[in-house]
Amino acid sequence: MSSSESLRWVTFCDDGLLLNVYIQPRASKNQLCGIQGDALKIRLTSPPVDGAANKLCREFVAELFKTSKSSVIILSGETSRHKRLKIVGSNGELLRSQLSTLLETLNIGHTH
Repeated sequence: MSSSESLRWVTFCDDGLLLNVYIQPRASKNQLCGIQGDALKIRLTSPPVDGAANKLCREFVAELFKTSKSSVIILSGETSRHKRLKIVGSNGELLRSQLSTLLETLNIGHTH
């Protein structure tokens, strides 16, 4: 997989980065699974009921990027498995570093 192929799911912007994610609810554990199509696939233990999966999605992504839950915003896909997230952060180099670490974990898996 080329680096441009592997990064179709992420876009850097002035105040952070945008992620396309695909959520699989009701999993046995919270887990970063890899890339599925043009999205980062994440398995979450919570059911897609009353916003529980959205809340856990924000918490899990915040943990992956070592940022606060309030820095992770669901831009679209509140009721869909396909979501567009924004991670707000003024330090672009730090976000790039965290993304690089995340890409490394995709090779070995990341659980929580």
